[in-house]
Amino acid sequence: MKKTSTRLADGRELIYYDLADDTVRDAVDRRPLDATVTTSEIRHDVLLGDSVAVASHRQGRTYHPPADECPLCPSEGDRLSEIPDSSYDVVVFENRFPSLAGDSGRCEVVCFTSDHDASFASLSERQARLVLDAWTDRTSELSHLPSVDQVFCFENRGAEIGVTLQHPHGQIYAYPFTTPRTALMLRQVAAHKEATGGENLFDAVVERERADERVVLEGEHWVAFVPFAAHWPYEVHLYPKRRVPDLLGLDEAAREEFPRVYLELLRRFDRIFGENEPPTPYIAAWHQAPFGALEDFEGVTRDDFALHLELFTIRRTSGKLKFLAGSESGMNVFINDVPPERAAERLREVASS
Repeated sequence: MKKTSTRLADGRELIYYDLADDTVRDAVDRRPLDATVTTSEIRHDVLLGDSVAVASHRQGRTYHPPADECPLCPSEGDRLSEIPDSSYDVVVFENRFPSLAGDSGRCEVVCFTSDHDASFASLSERQARLVLDAWTDRTSELSHLPSVDQVFCFENRGAEIGVTLQHPHGQIYAYPFTTPRTALMLRQVAAHKEATGGENLFDAVVERERADERVVLEGEHWVAFVPFAAHWPYEVHLYPKRRVPDLLGLDEAAREEFPRVYLELLRRFDRIFGENEPPTPYIAAWHQAPFGALEDFEGVTRDDFALHLELFTIRRTSGKLKFLAGSESGMNVFINDVPPERAAERLREVASS
């Protein structure tokens, strides 16, 4: 992998990740852009103990442009985009309309391929590995920023999820705090560790799931399963078998196997509802240990956390979505329409090969 860092016309950083070591990236952003102005602010909710990002500047962000005006495609002739070069393998750049900025963190866009009509599931294993390497590199770089406590790599896919740009891409949020969902996990890890005299909760969960009927697929270094208490109709958690706190901890064997396992999982997701259904909308979310202090979780260190990816769709059946209504949105109590055992069975049935 070759990494080349440059700057866009408004000063934002852009990084090319290339498969070939001899690739030259010297294209200049020719757009007449003014310096970006952001109003991101973090506000603490004293009743719930969590935080809210207020970012009013995002109201003017690009919304469903036609394919020939896609800002994530390479620049070509007089059609200038966020990527100055005429081609690329993988690109990461600072979001022009970030939810987090400055002392409030950082937001980046990850373009998985220059092919506008592709999807992550259609990538080659080599290309998917390059994306993994880019995620890992950005996790490392962002973790050293003084304002960053946690790095979150994710992909939103599909208009039903709220995606406004159809080009295959994901995002990275670098938060200035430990996110509420991670904090809940760490509290459970701390309580389990104390109650069992030192047992790791993540290890116990993975061991239990591997012995049950909800395993979807398993490789030498990764295992994917529908969790016992899945919140979403079709939800899969993907774990490396050797517990590591973040993407940086993966060894070469796990990195090499990841593309095959993950691409198979995504292709099965696209087949859940039948061959004639539109692509399945989903969220794919990497959970990594915070890089900040963990004083609030007594007895827990970063090494007690387990890197894993959570993949889920909001589609509950053909043509119908799972809406977060009163119970879910009002009280955060999920009601799942599909038994996890049936979801796992379906995902095993639709093997893509």
